[in-house]
Amino acid sequence: MLTGILLLLYYRPGANEAYESVQYIMTRVQFGWLIRSIHAWAANLMIFTAFVHMFSVLFLKAYRKPRELTWVTGMLLLFLVMGFGFSGYLLPWNTLAFFATKVGTEMAGQVPFVGKAMMIFLRGGPEVTGATLTRFFGFHVAVLPGLVTVLIAMHLFFVQRQGMSVPPKIEAEWIENPSARREMKFFPNFALREMMAWYVAMGVLGALAAFFPWNLSTKADPFVSAPAGIKPEWYFLFMFQTLKLIPSKVWFVDGEVLGILGCSMAGLLWMLLPFFESDKAGRSKAWITGLSVFALVYVVGMSVYGYLAQ
Repeated sequence: MLTGILLLLYYRPGANEAYESVQYIMTRVQFGWLIRSIHAWAANLMIFTAFVHMFSVLFLKAYRKPRELTWVTGMLLLFLVMGFGFSGYLLPWNTLAFFATKVGTEMAGQVPFVGKAMMIFLRGGPEVTGATLTRFFGFHVAVLPGLVTVLIAMHLFFVQRQGMSVPPKIEAEWIENPSARREMKFFPNFALREMMAWYVAMGVLGALAAFFPWNLSTKADPFVSAPAGIKPEWYFLFMFQTLKLIPSKVWFVDGEVLGILGCSMAGLLWMLLPFFESDKAGRSKAWITGLSVFALVYVVGMSVYGYLAQ
């Protein structure tokens, strides 16, 4: 958020100015290249840590009753964070971002009944133009931050209300032997550990930004053909590769439509996963653990396959 505010001082959200303003930030503004690189790497690391947190919650069974709404708000936050990445990707108005946005909005347009209206709403018209850039800029700096602020407040409220979750095995040990329960003072013990973790995280972020600066590429040109082998950002790659593997027709249904509906349904069921937990004792069902392992292997495997595929 801090680096985004600094970039806003120089960025101009217009098709004729966006690329040049980012270029100016990187070449003329003192440490502008570093601020933009930190912003880009921080965005990717934020999405990565959100995925890691989601799977850790799954494997530690922290979604169990009474924390269903904590899981739901967390999943909504993950979707919004991915929306941050999608909307922010277009803002430099370079070639890869332009065509990736075109492909992404076309996929949204394949949703039955509401797809075309959704695509026009996202693009601000039938094609990806300067209106799309302005609209994505509004999503990125106003709409999504507002929604995320509300959801973070709700998420933290549920965490405070229900308390921190404990893995079932440790919880069972505490019930049998209350003296085994361990506690830690927030200050200074927990606070110092948290500060050390932040120190390491900031060091990693700074090193990535300094040694692997974010490139700008070439300016978008709507009249040229899309570059060969164009791919979305890594956090959409597993879905993109899944859609590519589906045949063009499955019976009488278009393959891309079927794939998008399948991904949407999978996302909805994933968000509602805690409500399938019917054990009154709160014990996790074996199939949920198995599904979690399969999902992790599938996401990582398809992402690697998509990265290596031509």
